[in-house]
Amino acid sequence: MVKSITTNLEIIESLLYFWQASSEGEKVGESYIKSIVEFPDMKYLYNDEFNEESARKVLSSISNRELISNGSKTEMRYWNNNMWMMEDLVFTNLMIKPIKTLHSDKFLEKINKNPNSSKYENIEIVFLPGHFDEYYIDENKLIINFFKVIVDIFDEDKITIGGVDFDDYIEEKLIELIEK
Repeated sequence: MVKSITTNLEIIESLLYFWQASSEGEKVGESYIKSIVEFPDMKYLYNDEFNEESARKVLSSISNRELISNGSKTEMRYWNNNMWMMEDLVFTNLMIKPIKTLHSDKFLEKINKNPNSSKYENIEIVFLPGHFDEYYIDENKLIINFFKVIVDIFDEDKITIGGVDFDDYIEEKLIELIEK
């Protein structure tokens, strides 16, 4: 039986400061950038084409107000996504609001009705600043690409991921996690 579902916002909280400071023209130090790319959960973004150094290079170029030159397709996407957050911090905060106010325990009843609910006692939902993939599942972790959270500009209470209602999406992926 799943006893708890927690939400991990460490990386997004760190990036919120980064986006805010960078948008205001402040130089964010390399040690801070390095601390972001070294978060253990950032490993879900890293592959043969995009690694810790790629993420550092992208964030450093943003902080230095530079275009990224000779970047891979993934680095360019990552640069674009982070720049998008800085361009409109009001919209960024609208994207952050549902994840900060997510009461993940509300999914417990539905999850525990599943015959596989005894697989994990604790589940963690992690929001990451991703590039291409919408989500990842790794054992008891559901990793969701923060950049895929979409807020309807005409109805800020309408939040979706992949065209699916925010809560429904998370519930669907949590069920997938325990059935995997």
